[in-house]
Amino acid sequence: MTNTDSKELIAFYNVENLFLPDPPPVHKLDPTVSGLRNWDEKRYSNKLFKISHVFQLIKESENALPMLIGLSEIQGQKPLDELVKMDPFNSNYGVIHYDSMDERGVDVALLYDKSKIEVISSEPITYFFEIDDEDPANYDTTRDILFCKVKYSGEMINLFVVHLPSKRERDVNKPKRDYILKDIKEKVLKLKSENEAVIILGDFNENPDDENLKNLLYDENFNKILTNPYVDLYNNRIFSTFHFKDGLLFDQIILSNEFYDSNFPFSFKDAKVFNSEKLSTWNRKFSGRPFRTYAGTRYLGGYSDHFPVLTEFIKRNN
Repeated sequence: MTNTDSKELIAFYNVENLFLPDPPPVHKLDPTVSGLRNWDEKRYSNKLFKISHVFQLIKESENALPMLIGLSEIQGQKPLDELVKMDPFNSNYGVIHYDSMDERGVDVALLYDKSKIEVISSEPITYFFEIDDEDPANYDTTRDILFCKVKYSGEMINLFVVHLPSKRERDVNKPKRDYILKDIKEKVLKLKSENEAVIILGDFNENPDDENLKNLLYDENFNKILTNPYVDLYNNRIFSTFHFKDGLLFDQIILSNEFYDSNFPFSFKDAKVFNSEKLSTWNRKFSGRPFRTYAGTRYLGGYSDHFPVLTEFIKRNN
């Protein structure tokens, strides 16, 4: 990096259920809106503080705040509006969010630095999956994909913010992930035919070496159209979340070839998992893992069950 170059960051963070506090139940045994146990105003306020503090730690560590931040496991607009008012955002960040048809109301969102990013357009991409072939009205939905067109330094960037269906119950949702990733690839190919840059960021619920994510990187003629810099991290056993004994790198930021071209105004430098000790559990038995908000129904008061991931770029200012 020369003296005239500057650093930019893009981040993704699965924040583990950033939900508004539950109203008092009418009956003691009624299910809560959030699905969380005793999710009240105090715990919600602590959660907001914790998430904002993560980005303060990133700012201190990286000497920069990400100009674009993808988030998942958000419930509604209000937590996002309250988050961007807090330090270190201080109302300098905008919010893009749509309510999805997910059964728990869990959404993705994008925060952006209003001094650097111009939003051209945004829309949710909704998917419906038939449950009963004989009754088309009987269908299942999942979390929307957030698609945004933005401009940075005069360049158009297309962003897909994803939180793909989970691997629960012996991976019953794999066909949904297969379908959604196939659809995203078709959309990427169309954008690439128009010579526009693409970033896909999110929680893929698949590791970088899974077949779906490897196939996403190539067109039908096996030409490389995308690069996943998190492959090397995963191969070096650097993880963003854990399931029982397994380390996982479900959180990734995938880039089109433009970000590796020296003629593009800003280019890829590094990918990392922000696994600061300050975000890690104090429990020695689970050393190196994220300090989560809940473990099952037990409230721990931590940040999230995922670490944030970051991608660093060099912007050429010559």
